[in-house]
This record gives sequence, structure tokens and C-alpha cells, in this order.
Amino acid sequence: MMTNDFSQPQRQSLVGVVIMFGNTFQKTVRALWPILIIWVLKINQFNKAYLGIGALAVFLLIAIIAYFRYLNFTFQLDEENEEFIIKEGVFNKTRLAIPLDKIQQVSINQSLLQRIIGVHALEVDTAGTGKKEVTIKAISHELAISLKERLLDGARDSKSVNYAIDATVEERETAKSHAFIQISLLSLIKTGVTSNYVRTFALLLAFVITTFQHIDEYAGLAGFSTDPLDDYITVEVMLKFLAFIIVGIMALIIVINLVRTIIKYFGYKITRQKDSLLLSYGLINTKNTILRPDKVQIVTVTRNFFQKKLDIQDLKIRQASNREANNHDQKKTAIEIPGCNNSEKDVLLEFLLGEVPHRGVVLKPNIRKMLVPTVIFLIIPLSAYFWIANTVGPKLFNFILFLPAYVLLVGVMIYFGFRHSRLFVNDDFIIRQSGAWDVENDFVAPHKIQTISLTQYFWQKGSDIGIVSLHTAGGTIYFGLANYTKLKQFVNYWLYQVETGKKHWM
Repeated sequence: MMTNDFSQPQRQSLVGVVIMFGNTFQKTVRALWPILIIWVLKINQFNKAYLGIGALAVFLLIAIIAYFRYLNFTFQLDEENEEFIIKEGVFNKTRLAIPLDKIQQVSINQSLLQRIIGVHALEVDTAGTGKKEVTIKAISHELAISLKERLLDGARDSKSVNYAIDATVEERETAKSHAFIQISLLSLIKTGVTSNYVRTFALLLAFVITTFQHIDEYAGLAGFSTDPLDDYITVEVMLKFLAFIIVGIMALIIVINLVRTIIKYFGYKITRQKDSLLLSYGLINTKNTILRPDKVQIVTVTRNFFQKKLDIQDLKIRQASNREANNHDQKKTAIEIPGCNNSEKDVLLEFLLGEVPHRGVVLKPNIRKMLVPTVIFLIIPLSAYFWIANTVGPKLFNFILFLPAYVLLVGVMIYFGFRHSRLFVNDDFIIRQSGAWDVENDFVAPHKIQTISLTQYFWQKGSDIGIVSLHTAGGTIYFGLANYTKLKQFVNYWLYQVETGKKHWM
């Protein structure tokens, strides 16, 4: 039987040099891409021999750095101090010691390059950071499985360091044949065509704007006396182009979402292993992640009108992360399970939370909650439009026909955002519902709460309204503007539950 002694420093697989080279090359290209664009634009002006020598020198430098990164990177288990030790560096070497009981997540991933050369990456995350603590980029699958099992076991009393790989692999293969939940390709297609409209549109718009800015900048760097786009890009053309994006780009958004969803989540399989779930998915880059219910902080169920009709919803699970990270970053690092039907969603909620939460007592926001979005998304944009049209560009009045559609769309979104905003409270769970189109339900148990903030500004006292913030290790849940007196009663009850309860947040 094959064993591994993790108490001795180990290096990655020798082919890890290739991974190190690819990673270093990618970082170099990202850092130097403005210079590379200028080289491409002026390639005919350079001496080809010197250009080839320079490229070869850069290639050799990257290869040397990659080799030393591989050579100096070692990992081991310090059983006496119960720590996972990582040593790395090229010129300045560092030593990182991670206590085993602080390890939050261990994932085994495989990119396309790693798949080609037959290695896997192992990522270790702790509750003390907002990013991956360390990544071992090139080890065999058997070694990765064995090391993951040991790291997730946490601190042990036993000093034995020999772990049977054959048994682990056999157990894994057996588990593979008994999928807890499997997301079908049809469910992924449904998810791809019904989700992430706003995010994809924002990314496309940002890409277009950034592209025009870069073209303008590099045209000057390349020696053009005038911007080659000046003769074509006018205010009117830009506005028509933006109108075209808003009206006609939905098809492109759907295609992008569909392709992204299938590539990212293809073959999504959830396997139950004792008291945890093994999530496996990915078409090009494969990921294997262990999910333990005791480490779950917030579970979010998201669905929109189309997804409701198709009986699908997305789940996002947030675990403990860096308290200094903002709420947006914590949401981005959440574990996603797309395309679940109602029965699969209930099974997952029962496994992760112990039961399927019922809604309980409901608290609705005050009508004033609609005031700020109305000012930000209606009054300010319309005022800016008319002011600019009157003082700078009268041609903007040609597009006044679009205003009723804009006002109607924004008005409907503000109304439904207010209508969907609810706080449900029962003895075991707090459920915050929010969203205009994509309606989110955040589930959190009171014993997961670390701090509670109850806020009321002086201008809100007359209306007796306020805002409550529930801070957990997986992010913060906000709810307002609601009745301050009722919020205060809820807060006192939650604090009582936290102080008298025997459950822990981890």
C-alpha cells in the first residue's frame, strides 16, 4: 500500500516547472501589455534581430525565475505544532505556517494546462483571509487527495503521518458513483439563459468604454498626430451606439451567459461524504471543493421570474472569511450551486442548515425606502440629461423618445425592489429577502451572528425607522428602512439567543 510522509518537506511534481513558467509568463504579459501593444503597432520600425534577442532574453529570464520558484517551494506538516508549513520565494524566501484548526477550505482544481500535463492544484483557505492562503500548483491527484484529507482532519492527537492513498482513492471512486445531486446540462442551459443579465451588460459596457479609452491612449503613444477615431466617433454616434447596446445586445448577453455557465459548471456533481459535501464541476478548469455545514455562515437562494417558471434557482454559500474584506468581495468568493430545482434546493438547505427554514414573522420596510433610489436613478440622471442638452449638446433632445421607456423601466425596478424587501424572523433563522428582478433570500442562524448594529439617524426618529446590520464571518446582512421599535425588539431577542445558546458560529 502506497503511503506519504508529510512530515518531510516535499516539492511539487517536476513538471510543475511548466506551470510555474506559464504563471510567470502570464503575470509578465499582464504587467507589460501596454508596451507589447506599442511594439506591435511599431514592429516595422524595430530591428528584427534585436527584437528576437530581446524576446529570447525575456523568455530565458522567465524560465530561470520559474525554475527557482519550483526549487524553493516546499510544503510539509509539522505534527508537533499542528501546522501546515509552506516555504517559497525566488530571492527573498518566506515561511508560512498555517494552524491546522484554522484551515477553512481545501480545494483541488485543474486548469487546461494542468490537465494536459497531468497534475492538479491544491488551494488552502483559512477564515483569516479574503483570498486563498496558499496554492500548490502541481501535484499528483492521489497526493492532492491524501493531503486534502489530512488538512481537513485538523489537529490530531496522533503523531502518525502515514496516510493510505489507495484507500482514499477507492473511497473517492465509490463516492463518485453515488452522486448526492447532479445538475443536468438542461438545468445549466436554463440557468445560462435566465441569469446575470445586469452583470454581463455592465461588463460589456465597461469593455466597450475601456477599449475606446485604450485606443485613444495608444494612438498617441504610437505616434499618430490625431486620433484615427476622431473622424468617426461623435456624441451622436456614441449615443446611437449605446442605444443599440441597450436595445439589441440582449441576444449577445444570453449567449455569453450560456457559454460561461456551461464552461464553468459543466458536470456539476454533489457527492455526500459523511458530514460534508464534495462539489465537482468544470469543463475546462475542473474544481473539487469540500463543503461542511458547520462552517457555513450564510446561504442565499436566488431566482427571477423566468427561473421561477422553469423551476430552477441558484444557491450561494458563504463561509467564514476575512472580516476586513467588504461584503461585495465576500459574495464573489461564495460557493455557487446553479440550476437547482425546488426539491434539490430543499435537500441542500436541510443538509446545510439542519432544516428547511420557514418564514415566520414578517417585517416590511417603510415607504421612504423608495426615496433614495428614486433620487439616484431618476431625478439626478434626468436633471443631468436636460441640463447637458440645454447647455452643451442640443442634439441630445433627439433621444428624448427614450426617456419614457427609461423612466418606466427604472420606476418598475424601484417598485419591485421595495415590494420584495422583507425580513422574516422565526426562532431558528433570520431570512432577508431583497432584489428587484433577481430576488435573493439570505438565510442565517442567530448563533452565526458575531455583532449587530442598529442605526437610526436624527431625521429618522420622527418616523421611527432605522437600519439593522447583522455581521457574520461570511459577510453582513442589512435591512432597512423599517420600524425601529420592532427592529430593536428583534435585536434584543437575537442577542439573548446568542448569549444563551450552546451552538457556535464555527
